[in-house]
Amino acid sequence: MNTEILSHLADTLEARREAAAGSSYVASLFKQGEDAILKKVAEESAEVLLAAKDGDRLHLVREMADLWFHSMVLLAHHGLRPEDVLMELKRREGISGLDEKLARKPQP
Repeated sequence: MNTEILSHLADTLEARREAAAGSSYVASLFKQGEDAILKKVAEESAEVLLAAKDGDRLHLVREMADLWFHSMVLLAHHGLRPEDVLMELKRREGISGLDEKLARKPQP
């Protein structure tokens, strides 16, 4: 996987966090706040599901790119980067999904 693309995009998103709202789509999204970002992530999630249901692979890839992009905007809003998510995925590597879910539950 080419993580350079994700890192470069994260750098761009960070730069736009403080940019004037009229300078870019991302800057305006940041200025609108977390609720607007969450709404975009939800919209893109629904579009991914519909594209998958349609069975058009190119449409699915394009919608998934939109979802990843807006998810990265959400991460940037919280001061996080894709590397944080990649480290978490690395941590989970080799761990059963069932065991990992069980470890997240609060113990009584």
